[in-house]
Amino acid sequence: MFLPSTAQEMEKLGWDRADIILISGDSYIDSPYIGVAVIGRVLTQAGFRTAIIAQPDMDSEEDITRLGEPTLFWGVTGGSVDSLVANYTATGKKRKSDDFTPGGVNNRRPDRALIQYTNLIRRHFKNTSPIVLGGVEASLRRICHYDAWSKTIRKSVLFDAKGDYLVYGMGERTVVELAMALKDGINPEGIRGLCYIAKQSREGYLELPSHETVIKDNHAFISMFHLFYKNNDPLTAQGLVQKQDARYLIQNPPTPYLTQKELDNVHDLPYERDLHPHERIRGDVKALDTIRFSIPTHRGCYGECRFCAISVHQGRTVRWRSEESILKEAQAMTRHPSFTGIIRDAGGPTANMYGFECEKKLSKGACENKSCLFPKTCSSLKPDHGKLINLLQAIRRIKGIKHVFTASGIRYDLLFADQKKGRVYLQEIVNHHVSGQLKIAPEHSEKEILDLMNKPGTKDLLAFKKEFDTLSRKAGKKQFLTYYLIAAHPGCNERHMANLKTFALDKLGLLPEQVQVFTPTPSTYSTLMYATGIDPFTLKKIHVEKTHEGREKQKTLITGKPKPFPKKKK
Repeated sequence: MFLPSTAQEMEKLGWDRADIILISGDSYIDSPYIGVAVIGRVLTQAGFRTAIIAQPDMDSEEDITRLGEPTLFWGVTGGSVDSLVANYTATGKKRKSDDFTPGGVNNRRPDRALIQYTNLIRRHFKNTSPIVLGGVEASLRRICHYDAWSKTIRKSVLFDAKGDYLVYGMGERTVVELAMALKDGINPEGIRGLCYIAKQSREGYLELPSHETVIKDNHAFISMFHLFYKNNDPLTAQGLVQKQDARYLIQNPPTPYLTQKELDNVHDLPYERDLHPHERIRGDVKALDTIRFSIPTHRGCYGECRFCAISVHQGRTVRWRSEESILKEAQAMTRHPSFTGIIRDAGGPTANMYGFECEKKLSKGACENKSCLFPKTCSSLKPDHGKLINLLQAIRRIKGIKHVFTASGIRYDLLFADQKKGRVYLQEIVNHHVSGQLKIAPEHSEKEILDLMNKPGTKDLLAFKKEFDTLSRKAGKKQFLTYYLIAAHPGCNERHMANLKTFALDKLGLLPEQVQVFTPTPSTYSTLMYATGIDPFTLKKIHVEKTHEGREKQKTLITGKPKPFPKKKK
């Protein structure tokens, strides 16, 4: 049974009002891959009457008012992707398609969705229940951040949207605690994982440089981001405050990560793995083709790639589900009427980070000045692919499952760091879990750029390619590696891209097609470099290509014919 999305569904449940109404920039796909569905299910399990309005019409009151007004709060999310990333390419072109919108046409998600949806609510409901922002767009825009679309350092989205509270990170525990506090009439301002606006600073919290300061001083912006980034681990983080105009953003320390039992519970909830019927009348949703029969096995990432926001949103500590929970989900898939025997993916942000973590990190938090995988795998991490091998073998033994593929990318440096089980894992992958192509993400070939990205060099890449090709030949399979590369990353110029092309031809034997232009998304170190033109770790100036034409040219040095840019209106 879906969570209600229409007045008729609420009436069948005997509800006169919902406790909580969630607004999303995605269509309502009831899946553990979709944040609004997860939060809705968790709140429902906690006893709250929770409903969802997906992609409300911005030019009408029909959608936003169809469920009335919630008794506790509105929850607003831009969806699974930041709305500006969803709506525009890295070179500023409007995207025509949207994988999370019925019919696939990109015409339902507004730019700056959090601001637009909050304004829509307040337009039709005066003095309404509190509005709570959440999801990726809120999480990554919760402090002062560089916004590439306006080319400015913007205030927290909580200020711009005029919301009441902001839940950051994965959010399940925080949002339930918030709902309980509001139900009981308790001030929620002490809840971990929560941001709010105050007239005064908060005693005992670490004060970041103000918005007024960072918009004028690149070094102050760098200092601000270092402090923000270092205070994301639940075991070590301090609360943060930041003055923005005459008021203060208050960020409480992060909420503790879910235990394995709690994480299992989130995934054991009764998801329909389908598009809500109210949405289905507008067409199919492409994302459902991938996520309907895929299994998320873990959260978090210790890669800390500097262009990636996972460290800030999901965390640097990897948490994994129990084998029992994952097998239970796989068995349930076999009973689904549309299941054909193929699990499209079993993985997480990186597929081979399941089942092990640094014991020191688990007890004392992430290291402040050291990365788990860069410049080499830390000796304290002790990678072990054994649990993942056992898990994949167990899934394969389930009656009704023909194939379980690894569609998430894998870290080859991590694989080689596991001297006992790494190559055994690779053989398992080659023999059983590749659907023709296996994704890896070297991103570049030039050490100067890889260092800025926090990515390993090419030695392990070439060794991995050799072993993958050898094992594929022995298995009698025509299988290939798909290489993800980035053009126009801060520090990168046309010479670097020309060298990358030579490397791809000479060492990889191809011209990769999966080349993306770097997108400066909020709250990453690479975006900090893009905004300031400075390496934040050495404070040396670096080259940053900011013109759309120049950024596209770097890509076409590898891929070939450039795409024409639209003519500017006079």
